Amino acid sequence: MQGMLESAYPAFVRSYENTKMQALRVNTLKGSVEEFLEKAPFFDKTSIRRVSWESRGFYYDETMPFGKHPFHEAGVYYIQEPSAMTPVSYLEGKSGEKILDLCAAPGGKTTQLASYMENEGLLVCNEIHPARAKILSENVERMGLRNALVTNETPKHLSELFGEYFDRILVDAPCSGEGMFRKNEEACSEWSLENVRLCADRQDEILDCADRMLCSGGRLVYSTCTFAPEENEGSVARFLARHPNYEIVKVDKYEGMSSGRAEWTGDGNTKNIEDTIRLFPHLIDGEGHYVAVLQKDGEVPNGYQGYLKNGLQKGISAKEVKELLAFERENLKRNLFEENEQRLLRFGEQIYLMPQGMPSLKQLKVLRAGLHLGTLKKNRFEPSHALALALTKEEVQHSMELCPNDKSDMSVINAYLNGQTLNYAGEKGWYLMTCSGYSIGWGKLAGQIMKNHYPKGLRK
Repeated sequence: MQGMLESAYPAFVRSYENTKMQALRVNTLKGSVEEFLEKAPFFDKTSIRRVSWESRGFYYDETMPFGKHPFHEAGVYYIQEPSAMTPVSYLEGKSGEKILDLCAAPGGKTTQLASYMENEGLLVCNEIHPARAKILSENVERMGLRNALVTNETPKHLSELFGEYFDRILVDAPCSGEGMFRKNEEACSEWSLENVRLCADRQDEILDCADRMLCSGGRLVYSTCTFAPEENEGSVARFLARHPNYEIVKVDKYEGMSSGRAEWTGDGNTKNIEDTIRLFPHLIDGEGHYVAVLQKDGEVPNGYQGYLKNGLQKGISAKEVKELLAFERENLKRNLFEENEQRLLRFGEQIYLMPQGMPSLKQLKVLRAGLHLGTLKKNRFEPSHALALALTKEEVQHSMELCPNDKSDMSVINAYLNGQTLNYAGEKGWYLMTCSGYSIGWGKLAGQIMKNHYPKGLRK
């Protein structure tokens, strides 16, 4: 680092004496940023400030209890390192597109992508490690995603099933983690020069797989959380040498962002490498990161679908699940299921609502095939926790507010999150439980007793 940074090295070292930056990203699938700022009861609005490269992102003081507030359980925001918000902001995903997050766990960038897509289109989020894929799936549920297919596959296997299929691909590559030394002490103990070389080789393989899955004219964003040139400018330079049909996109940099360095590519000849982005902790309020925005030559003809080895997944009609339709008529204010003809998927007694144009699940290890709606049980339908978190109070017939206007009284919401039953007077049936209007789970009312359906595994 001293050789790379030269006169800036002392400032870089001093930055590690500072505490890591705390930040969150408001989940606009749940409500607007303005709504969040108005409803959030537990902080002084003057004590937070925006992350410049993500309009939904805010820095906050570590003394603020964002991780312990019910809003966190309701998926109102995602606690995310500020530099880690950068890659998705440059991917520029849009509603209705087909997007792949190839190395997606734990889910910060996936859920950020979904908010850009407004829950429309197809978002395939993949993680190779099973335990991390499970955490990814849990965060997809908490944040209320409706359009996500969560897979647990190798990039190589995915590239055999999808040919030039995705409009945009994010490769937040596994790396040596140098940029996370201040945030994560384990990253220090795991670091070695050998690991840098291993990561660089792995990144080459992952990027080649991403190329096979990106359509002509598509955008690929490559990012790491390391400073190592071999994994940053070097990885991009090697990729462009293997794939000359790509070019680096010149994007606007925000204050404090640095340019990639041609002398760090390994050959010094890669065109426009200075248009890639470096984030250093002594120059920005965040940890170390690297981002490269790449564009593939060509354009997609109208109606182009790309190659799917096993085609699209076939769904069933809502008419085939009468219990689900009965639940919809009795408890919802809109035809959520009937209006999505042939997008229902049944696994035994479990019912899912598939994203638009979901690929066949054949030969795929799948953790979540869209939105889990619930379970069929003896001629009735029991809604899932995922469905509760994906709905708003405006979409249901009945709701119960757990967070009173007196923001200091958290007794009712805490009782619910602990799994306790509650007293309530109203019509019997399913109720969407809310905190300041944000959905957080289900309750079922009978005889003025609200039975608690908050999942046992999540209870406090």
